[in-house]
Amino acid sequence: MLSKGDDYPLHQTPEPIAYVGGNRNFYDRYFFNGYNSDGSVFFAFALGVYPYVDVMDAAFSLVVAGEQHNVIASKTMTMERLETQIGPLGLEVKEPLSQIKITCDDPESGLRCDLLFTAFIPPHEEPRFIRRTGAQLSMDLTRMMQNGVWSGSIQLGDQVIEVTETQYQGTRDRSWGIRTIGEPDAQPNPAASGIQFYWMWAPLNFQDFSIHYFVNQDANGVAWNENAVLIPKLGGGPEIQMTHCHFSIEYQSGTRFARSATIEMRTDTGVDYSVVLTPSWNFYMKGLGYGHPTHRHGSYHGDLSVMRERYRSDSVTPDNVHVQALCRAELTTDAGQEFGQGVLEQLVIGPHAPSGFQGLLDFAS
Repeated sequence: MLSKGDDYPLHQTPEPIAYVGGNRNFYDRYFFNGYNSDGSVFFAFALGVYPYVDVMDAAFSLVVAGEQHNVIASKTMTMERLETQIGPLGLEVKEPLSQIKITCDDPESGLRCDLLFTAFIPPHEEPRFIRRTGAQLSMDLTRMMQNGVWSGSIQLGDQVIEVTETQYQGTRDRSWGIRTIGEPDAQPNPAASGIQFYWMWAPLNFQDFSIHYFVNQDANGVAWNENAVLIPKLGGGPEIQMTHCHFSIEYQSGTRFARSATIEMRTDTGVDYSVVLTPSWNFYMKGLGYGHPTHRHGSYHGDLSVMRERYRSDSVTPDNVHVQALCRAELTTDAGQEFGQGVLEQLVIGPHAPSGFQGLLDFAS
């Protein structure tokens, strides 16, 4: 059961906040993305708390005019989990489960933002993620997600981008629990000789509701966690849980990125939903520290470390496989068609038989 306390980075187990425990790899994390209606501007923010290594880190990324700009910061937390200002980056919970403010003020990169996320759907608690590597618990976490609108402004040098609720929407999630953070264990797990992870995550926005789908599959394509749900906007009624879902993907040649994807879903009353996703371009998650070569989540960089990056999106090599693709979403039901917008997050590493992947990083033909 979620509560207002679950919107604060105070968790100590994968359970909601009422339960307490401890693990070196415990984390407590915020993630946000936002985009305008024509897809020309995309931004993302993340903040992670790692209490047992006493580290807090955050990042803000902006994609505009084909370039991705990143500011990544890390600090020693000194056991103060609610001091969520890390150098130029900050987060403030204005109203739990409803409004959160993010800020960036980094003169060196010329990147600034003051943005307020306001939810338009209730928070959705995803099914628990539990994964073992041999005898070792490698993943045990709870996640919640919520879609909403953005307001405020972003500045890049002399360019000011006004962010309005009528033009900008997006998704935020909260996750907490156990997954690998910081430096790898000094003594490797004998069962962890091969790396395999297949992850698709699609929060989608339509006029009166959101659709949220995700799946994890093993190397044979068998789902070990999967969920699909339709969530009406606030006041529009209860969420509708899908009882059947199927995901299919067509890859871009020479990559592990989607050219298109389809989600087929059905309710327990037999109502069918079909969503076709057409990506336009990719946001690279390493800009928020996901798999970053030097500033991966929970890694130690002293009292305070701030780094900046800037690169063209089309210059990033295909082995950067963790992306969020901004997508046009076409929904078909018995009632007709409706068009929406969202992202398809993709992380496909290692073998995956349905995709034809056999090695760590072979690509689609």
